[in-house]
Amino acid sequence: MDGTLVDSTPVVEAVWTAFGERHGVDAADILAYSHGRQAMDTIVRFLPDASAEERLAIAQGLVAEELTRTDGIVQIGGAVALLEELEALGAPVAVVTSAPRELAVARLEAAGLRVPDVLVSAEDVERGKPDPQGYLLAAERLGVAIGDCVIFEDAEAGVAAAVASGARVFVVGDLATAGTEGLERLPDYVGVRAALR
Repeated sequence: MDGTLVDSTPVVEAVWTAFGERHGVDAADILAYSHGRQAMDTIVRFLPDASAEERLAIAQGLVAEELTRTDGIVQIGGAVALLEELEALGAPVAVVTSAPRELAVARLEAAGLRVPDVLVSAEDVERGKPDPQGYLLAAERLGVAIGDCVIFEDAEAGVAAAVASGARVFVVGDLATAGTEGLERLPDYVGVRAALR
């Protein structure tokens, strides 16, 4: 969702930078790791000595802060038009996100996107990206074979999950890390058209 449908970069960077300042962790390191991952996975990575209760409280605080900050959240270019076109065609669509459901809904709505019937969020999986569990669950809920799915991803963890799922993968944006070689690419969705086969 973030980075593939919704551009929430200013909010995400501000929240994680403040987290880094509070806990004495370099913001650049946090941002390099956190993109596309569940907040709890990032907290565990950078606060390995924190108790489970402390981590949960921190994660809840981060989500609460992000829920109040929707100014400046916009669609990735052409996302609204593409989703409307897919809906008009009757194509099944799902969003798979590392964000909690409440935050995902708030961001999609802030960017002017309709929340799809199938939304797989952090609460729905035991293992977040780069594990493919979320994508496999979305395909199951859509009633579609994963090999017939197309996944749009922008983050290293998300691309790894998408590739591992067995779906066709498009990289949105300019991600150029190991594991993205040879994948199809889009800068955004401006001018992208959908058709059913």
